[in-house]
Amino acid sequence: MRYVRVLTKTYEDNTGRSTDLYSLLVEHNGETSLLHPLHEYQLKNHEMSKSWHNKLIQAVELILDYLNANQHYFSSPKAFFESFAKSMHSGTIGEDGYDPSGLYWLPKRTTTANNLLHSLTQFSDWMAQNYNVKPLNPWRNATSYEERLNWMAQNNKSHRSFLGHLDSSLKTSETAKKARNVKQGRSPSSDNSGTKAFPEDKIHELLWEGFKKTNKKNDLSFLESYNWRDIAITILMHGGGIRHCEAYHLWVHDVMPDPYDPNLALVRIYHPIDGDAPNDFKNPSNGRYLTNREAYLGIKYGMLPRNKYADKRRYAGWKNPKMSDEQQNYMQVFWFPRQWGFLFMQVWKMYMAQRLRENIPDTHPFAFVSFQDKVKGDMYSMQSFKESHAKAVEKIGLTVGKMHGTTEHGHRHAWGQRGSIANLDRPVMQAGLHHNSEESQDVYTEPTIDSVTRALTKASEVLENGIQLPMNVDIDAWFNQERKLQKKWIQRGKK
Repeated sequence: MRYVRVLTKTYEDNTGRSTDLYSLLVEHNGETSLLHPLHEYQLKNHEMSKSWHNKLIQAVELILDYLNANQHYFSSPKAFFESFAKSMHSGTIGEDGYDPSGLYWLPKRTTTANNLLHSLTQFSDWMAQNYNVKPLNPWRNATSYEERLNWMAQNNKSHRSFLGHLDSSLKTSETAKKARNVKQGRSPSSDNSGTKAFPEDKIHELLWEGFKKTNKKNDLSFLESYNWRDIAITILMHGGGIRHCEAYHLWVHDVMPDPYDPNLALVRIYHPIDGDAPNDFKNPSNGRYLTNREAYLGIKYGMLPRNKYADKRRYAGWKNPKMSDEQQNYMQVFWFPRQWGFLFMQVWKMYMAQRLRENIPDTHPFAFVSFQDKVKGDMYSMQSFKESHAKAVEKIGLTVGKMHGTTEHGHRHAWGQRGSIANLDRPVMQAGLHHNSEESQDVYTEPTIDSVTRALTKASEVLENGIQLPMNVDIDAWFNQERKLQKKWIQRGKK
């Protein structure tokens, strides 16, 4: 069974509204058709994120590959899925380096394998319910050990949940007695998220050297000498703490001088769908101002919010941050320290002047646009900035990577680390990072390996100067003393 990933456009009624999703086109017994159960399942979950859909398709592609290579070896769906799960975790290559199936899969990270298997399990459950087929990963009675683990996990989940006190203990008990036939592997735990903060001592070099433009004649004006658009995006992340994807939902209308200080930028990023629309355009059908941004984009420009596009060029994610204003549905960008807001205002003016010089047409309201000839004025893509940022990082002699803090997300971590060092209150940190949960910010504020090492080194110096620790212990004498105590307790037990 061969397959190919395709972009589908689905009309579910007689309106002009469509749902655009990537799905799979399969060839079986000489016939080519859409993998309808998968596509139907995706439509039922169309509101899920793009990464959720990508993960689902990737999982289905993997299981189709495994099915093609092993279709005559299993007597039941359950046995097939058990073997497939083992191959995901351990790979398919033998000790001699040979794989008769031709798959040559390397072992996947436990977290990656668990996520893919979870996607398939959920899809299989839906198939069993709607197509009357056997589930790949059915429920079974849990062992006593599994039941205890399930009970603790569910109680912990209820304890952390805002409405956890409403959970039924009876329901929790019954759920704990069940377990999946194929269990998830245990991922290694760690104190650090694996993503570091962008180094503070390199940020100005990144802005003014990394994003600087040159030519052979060296005759560029000050306006032409810098990539003001990418500098502005970087400042929003580093000085404002926003996520990379959130910057692409910014409209030109959303940046304004602070009413208390015109030199300070007041920046609001509105919800891409439910955020208040600007009062500069009325609905031609009724003469009323449009109430939300999705309607504004659709009627005035014939466009969708960026989180609803399927193609990479126009898509920008949205992770449901906590809104600063629940009436107008926007989140305020909080500058920390405050000087970033003054710098952004100057950079924003230069960028807008650059847009004006490039004669950018009024085809959409999004702030960040492309200046390339073929796509001039189009929405600036996340991938284009990612590549530009990587080049700027390498230009100043740094290595691009999460562990170095030099990816786009490292700037948000820098905001969090800055707040942690300044001992900002947790509610303030939560508001600044726009987290729905207070615990979500912990990954941004937890101590790094370097900071823990420095703190312990400093503590060691304090101990050495004032306290003598019993580090030079006579190990043999210690063991002899332990043996004497053991014999004493054994003799007392016999009496």
